[in-house]
Amino acid sequence: MRVSTTSAGKVVLVRFDPDEDLLVGLRGAVEAAGLRQAAIVSGVGSLRRFRAHVVGKPELPTVDKFFQGEGPYDILAVTGLVIASRVHAHITVANTERTLGGHLEEGCRVLTFAVVTLLELPEAEIAGWDSVGPLR
Repeated sequence: MRVSTTSAGKVVLVRFDPDEDLLVGLRGAVEAAGLRQAAIVSGVGSLRRFRAHVVGKPELPTVDKFFQGEGPYDILAVTGLVIASRVHAHITVANTERTLGGHLEEGCRVLTFAVVTLLELPEAEIAGWDSVGPLR
């Protein structure tokens, strides 16, 4: 287990328009806002297409299992971290038949709009938290 205590910094709201790619846009927003460490605390909106991956086997080393779908889908949540300016985000989406979630991949295209909220963690020591093994 690893623990890091930090104060919160600025709150960054990112508004996406129809047909924008959610992950590509998040990466651009992180760069534009100058974020090094942040928590992705919420996300709402809708998608016309989604693409994600999940852990594909129950032992290490793991593999990624990719899946995708055509919308419409409501975005129920976007969560994750920005670690050393790198976006590590997860998404949960739903339609009338199912709810799906996984690691956000390029190819998630906005249908109506989307808003993602980021909370800067300027003093957090979380480098390497998105990997298995010791901190790098």
